[in-house]
Amino acid sequence: MRILLIEDEAALAGPLVEHLAADRHLVEWFDTIADAESAERASPFDVILLDLQLPDGDGLSFLKSLRDRRVHTPVLILSARDKVSDRIKGLNLGADDYVNLSCCRKL
Repeated sequence: MRILLIEDEAALAGPLVEHLAADRHLVEWFDTIADAESAERASPFDVILLDLQLPDGDGLSFLKSLRDRRVHTPVLILSARDKVSDRIKGLNLGADDYVNLSCCRKL
């Protein structure tokens, strides 16, 4: 499976990439929306793992852009944002799931 990971925290992304690669997934990791968008436009992915708080903007804008272009790649939001309203907004914009990682970022 070809996975696009968009996460700016190396402490979280590194182990996630290692774990997924150990299961023989091909993971391309980017820490900015701009770089991830270029990669996504160049070649399709099987799934996108998306952080919301990125150095060059909000991941929700990337998600909205995907869905506006009718890209149907499954998107899983991985975020420390834990408000119900954040989850609802992400899912309403077209995310396939929303995983709260606030507990993981404290480790």
